[in-house]
Amino acid sequence: MQQTQSKAKMLWQLFRATFTLSAFTFGGGFVIVSLMKKKFVEELGWLEENEMLDITAIAQSSPGPIPINASVILGYRMCGVVGSLVAILGTALPPMVIISLIAVFYTQFRQNTVIATALQVMRAGVAAVIFDVVLNLAKNVVKTRRALYLGLMVGAFFAAVVCKVSAMLVILVCLAVGLADVFVPMLRDKLAQKGEET
Repeated sequence: MQQTQSKAKMLWQLFRATFTLSAFTFGGGFVIVSLMKKKFVEELGWLEENEMLDITAIAQSSPGPIPINASVILGYRMCGVVGSLVAILGTALPPMVIISLIAVFYTQFRQNTVIATALQVMRAGVAAVIFDVVLNLAKNVVKTRRALYLGLMVGAFFAAVVCKVSAMLVILVCLAVGLADVFVPMLRDKLAQKGEET
């Protein structure tokens, strides 16, 4: 009974946290990921920083909106499939309601100078939050002190900013290099073991 209440409490906390973050976040996936890190790593202590970075990487490289992808993984990590569904509901509900209202009153929103000015001003805040996310991710890559990761970071930045390579291509190349970094040593070890056995 106590375990059921504890799980229900965690699900309610998960819903409330994802709902609040989603309702008051402007500027897309990178902004909400930064706020998720502050909420779930620093405030609630549900995740380690490395776990949140892994969730960010998976959410970013998977198809679909980053906040929903992150919520699926986060919810599953906390409470399994039910946690995923609760986190998705909490994340999807606010934008769905807000966009529905904007769609109904679209003409009035478009012509309202106050709303247009407010949205313009919010861009500065969004840019600052995205910059914060970039710095945090870069710091964690530097902390690994691995030449491969540092080289990938610099190369990805150069490819995206200077050479204007598609972000999707950059992500896929980084994914391929990461998989090779994991599986090539494993394959080498297996081949070495087989060689020793024979």
